Amino acid sequence: MADTLTLFISIGLSEQKAKETLKNEALSSALKDAITQAQRVNGSSGLDKAMGTLLYSLASRLKDNKRLAFLSDCIAQRKICTELQLAAALDFVKSHPQDPISQKAFDEACGVGVVITPEQIEDAVESIIKKHKEQLLKERYRFNMGLLMGEARSALKWADGKVIKNEVDMQVLHLLGPKTEADLEKKPKPQKAKVAENDVKVKKEDVAANGDVTSGEGKSLMEQLRGEALKFHKPGENYKTEGYVVTPNTMELLKKHLELTGGQIRTRFPPEPNGILHIGHAKAINFNFGYAKANDGICFLRYDDTNPEKEEEKYFTAIKDMVEWLGYKPYAVTHASDHFQKLYDLAVDLIRRGHAYVCHQKGEELKGHNVPPSPWRDRPVEESLVLFERMKKGMFAEGEVTLRMKMVMEDGKMDPVAYRIKYTPHHRTGDEWCIYPTYDYTHCLCDSIEEITHSLCTKEFQARRSSYYWLCNALDLYCPVQWEYGRLNLTYTVVSKRKIIKLVETGVVRDWDDPRLFTLTALRRRGFPPEAINNFCARVGVTVSQTTTEPHLLESCVRDVLNDSAPRVMAVLEPLRVTITNLPRDSKSDVRVPNFPADEAKGSHTVPFTPTIFIEQSDFREVMEKGYKRLTPEQHVGLRHAGYVISVQKVIKDSQGNVVELEVTCCSSETAEKPKAFIHWVSQPLVCEVRLYERLFLHKHPEDPSEVPNGFLSDINPNSLQEISGALVDTSVKGAKVFDKFQFERVGYFSLDPDSTADKLIFNRTVTLKEDPGKI
Repeated sequence: MADTLTLFISIGLSEQKAKETLKNEALSSALKDAITQAQRVNGSSGLDKAMGTLLYSLASRLKDNKRLAFLSDCIAQRKICTELQLAAALDFVKSHPQDPISQKAFDEACGVGVVITPEQIEDAVESIIKKHKEQLLKERYRFNMGLLMGEARSALKWADGKVIKNEVDMQVLHLLGPKTEADLEKKPKPQKAKVAENDVKVKKEDVAANGDVTSGEGKSLMEQLRGEALKFHKPGENYKTEGYVVTPNTMELLKKHLELTGGQIRTRFPPEPNGILHIGHAKAINFNFGYAKANDGICFLRYDDTNPEKEEEKYFTAIKDMVEWLGYKPYAVTHASDHFQKLYDLAVDLIRRGHAYVCHQKGEELKGHNVPPSPWRDRPVEESLVLFERMKKGMFAEGEVTLRMKMVMEDGKMDPVAYRIKYTPHHRTGDEWCIYPTYDYTHCLCDSIEEITHSLCTKEFQARRSSYYWLCNALDLYCPVQWEYGRLNLTYTVVSKRKIIKLVETGVVRDWDDPRLFTLTALRRRGFPPEAINNFCARVGVTVSQTTTEPHLLESCVRDVLNDSAPRVMAVLEPLRVTITNLPRDSKSDVRVPNFPADEAKGSHTVPFTPTIFIEQSDFREVMEKGYKRLTPEQHVGLRHAGYVISVQKVIKDSQGNVVELEVTCCSSETAEKPKAFIHWVSQPLVCEVRLYERLFLHKHPEDPSEVPNGFLSDINPNSLQEISGALVDTSVKGAKVFDKFQFERVGYFSLDPDSTADKLIFNRTVTLKEDPGKI
């Protein structure tokens, strides 16, 4: 340890830096090897501080240590003399993973032997300043000097940046002279021109159903996913990705892959068909399908149907429905079971290559991370081949044997299971198979078979990345690149399949599509437009870190879409009868109600107006209160769209003293004193049922024992559903179809529920209107 410390100090590291380096085992080992290699070339005393700095930078940044000796030699031989050259060298070896390296190509790419004279620097800077002379004289020292530096660095790629800067500073000083007081004054900030509100809002017709909308950060989802935005590899350049494993066959396999795909980006969305998709899957759908769409690629919908015990046909149908509802069309719908024979053949090959074995350890023994080593790990290949064939023929009981792979996963789990026995008929293959592959075995191989370029998955699969690469390489197959992104989680809900089933079984919710849940079918039933969900995914952004978001952010996206798309109608949830006494008893007129008051060009509908109308109970108070602006015995109120103002003449009560009817008079709003408020109303309405939803859980994190010690089932909000059976709505909604959406004026946004019949319409409240604390 002391010798290594001395070695590190000898190349110019401070004692403190050297001690810190020793704490990092991988870095100190690489640095020690780099110094030793350089000393072989230059001798123990031939390394100066500049070389030492480059060697340290090399050891810190190099990912593939098989190039360490080569690059250390280049530094020792003074072929690489600057950080700029080192950066180019690291890029070169990353993009040329196979031997031999062309020395000529390397030298050209890294500027080896290129000498930039002071005269060349002077001439280049002089030329650039001449180009910008007029603007420089005008703006003086407020001119963006970074522009000059940028152009000079481009023209003099291998020149020392400090020398360029000194030359730029000197020539600018020569042209402009010393700074004056005016030059030292702060530059005034330019005033931003006010943009009309209508120019800022995204028009609905400009919003694509696939999420091509502006996010909160000003970038649409498509912009976030397009081209270089994500720093993903280009098809065929998998080897440039950090952590990607290169084998002697990699480049040939990538060449064949490019011939088959034509360099097209190919992604997949691979759900298990054992439950309904939820809001977190919406991000995965947008990411996988969106990335392919944004880059002119294709995306497969692949069902990972390898567990026949939990799969049902209704889940297959619902998953495809939800993908298409969000606005995406799969290039092809595939199943892991399409490849069962191919996967079996590959498993046989894996055994033959000595990378897998049949194991008799029981299921309980294999659980957890500290699994005892299998006593059958080194059994002869021929023996495993015979036993695997017997597994296929159904000669063992369930749980008696498994096929395991000889590898250690990133999380320390050893020899994951590749195949297990299940005597459950498969929904597609029936009784043809009794052995089924696991996720760890199937996932990467199906990606390889389908020539996927970017295997996008959530962060928890990062621990399986090494096994993903290992298995493809162990079988000498094309290996896609796995990229991870952060999960999307919402507060005040649960999305676990097991927990939703519990909620259904205990009667807390009706089914997977209960509008209080955050499954996609539930959100559709509640009335959330697919555009709003895609907009929400765009607003959350394509983040690597896990995101936990409040439901009100999603609801805000819903309001933005519905405000432009849901026609206005009038509905009264808690009706109070109002009789207008100064109109003839049999009078009736039609009132025109605009579908979108802010844009009357979008059409209108008519509603009847008779002497008997209904208003909300909350829009009348018998006793006047300070700040109350609606109807009281002393205060008149306007009727929206009708052109009338009404005033109370008589309050009629039942035997319990409850107000049951008002008798009022009306006059034209043109002649009456302007009322403080206008209220909605209905006349000759339809009776409907309205369901009002609140959060299903009382706490933000119902699954967190520190917040909810007795479990999520103890945290149910008793007021999460309110059913109003006697609500009234105007007749314009009579022909509405299931999932049609409306804004009930002054009440909220509502959607027609599938439980509706011709005789009784049922509306779900999607979201409330934006709160206005000033309105009483």
